[in-house]
Amino acid sequence: MNEQDKDKKTEAVLTVDPEIVKEAKKAEAKETNPEGPTLQEVIEEQATEDDAAIISGRVSLRKILGGDILTTSTIRHQIWLFLLIGFFLIIYTSNRYSCQQDLIKIDNLQQELQSAKYKALSSGSQLTEMSRQSNVMDMLKNNKDSTLHIASEPPYKIQVPEQ
Repeated sequence: MNEQDKDKKTEAVLTVDPEIVKEAKKAEAKETNPEGPTLQEVIEEQATEDDAAIISGRVSLRKILGGDILTTSTIRHQIWLFLLIGFFLIIYTSNRYSCQQDLIKIDNLQQELQSAKYKALSSGSQLTEMSRQSNVMDMLKNNKDSTLHIASEPPYKIQVPEQ
């Protein structure tokens, strides 16, 4: 096989399938380097195999569920989207936590307000009870500090003539 036939065969393979081209290049590398591929060639081969798996075929449910869609090139192209989604998740979580803290604080304040209302109501009723006329007179009689007593006659009006 001469060089022209080999080049034509390689060109025909290039138009058909990129995988066949890679195999042909591997075979050429083995012929030129009988010791085996170099480290750089192995790394390039592995990197291109991973990227070619997604690029060569259609995206199917099997590839998505299998994790084949998460190749380095896909992630590299969508890194800003992933960062944006992560940022929004952090904002959402912190906002939810803040709202829950506010709701807890509102509940505590409402309970405190209810308790203060009950105390004010009971204090008001006790004050009303203590300031009733009969209770005031009873307290004054018991202390014997005052000369006040309950009137036996009803009050009457004194009329003063105007000058």
